[in-house]
This record gives sequence, C-alpha cells and structure tokens, in this order.
Amino acid sequence: MANIKSQMKRNRQNEKARMRNKAVRSEMKTRVKQTLEAVEDSSADAEAAYQLAQKRIDEAVSKGVLHKNTAARKKARLTKRVKSVS
Repeated sequence: MANIKSQMKRNRQNEKARMRNKAVRSEMKTRVKQTLEAVEDSSADAEAAYQLAQKRIDEAVSKGVLHKNTAARKKARLTKRVKSVS
C-alpha cells in the first residue's frame, strides 16, 4: 500500500483505466467469438457478426487497448475465416 499521496492517486487512476480497458477487451472478444460461432454454423449472419467484430477491434485500437498491428492481424485472420464460408 502506497504512503505517498501522488502514488495513491495514481493507483486509483490505474484501477479506473484497468476497468475501462477490461470492458472494451471483453466486448471485443465476445464479438469475435460470436463471429467464429456463426462461421462454424455456416450461418447467413456471419457477415453481419464480422462487421460488428471488426468495429469492436477498431474501437479497441482507438482506445489504446490493442496495438494497431495486433488489430490488423486479428482482422485478417477473422476475414479469412469468414471468407472461407462464403
């Protein structure tokens, strides 16, 4: 536990940021998972799920949760999976 006032504040800020990042990351993972499930079922809504997953990945980049190259890699792999169905 910190004794220094500035470090106490930093700890509070870090915790808030961690929770925000966790929410963004969780939403992104959920959408990717839904897309992969739609692809496995050869569902017609795989394309719609893919669009939403792509949007969430881009959002994670803009919020600083993911690096842009990581996002590009995730989107490329997801695109390949979606295209294999259609």
